[in-house]
Amino acid sequence: MRATLFLIGLSGILIALLAVAAMWGWQQSGGQALSIHGYLALGLGALFTFWLTAGLMALVFYSSRHGYDDEAGAAEEIDERIP
Repeated sequence: MRATLFLIGLSGILIALLAVAAMWGWQQSGGQALSIHGYLALGLGALFTFWLTAGLMALVFYSSRHGYDDEAGAAEEIDERIP
């Protein structure tokens, strides 16, 4: 349990450092500056993508634990004629 908490904390720190490095790199590149609306759209897009991914993974785990995946690829369904 202690190792798991350590890895979660370390992952959070690494993600925060990568976010800071990405923002610093963006500002140092001399490109177009984002307005508050741009940052809002970027943040909402990232949040939506995260929640969509989490929801789809939850569906994968739900279907696996409730036996919906058991019949897929069963040995009696495999056609021996196909090499």
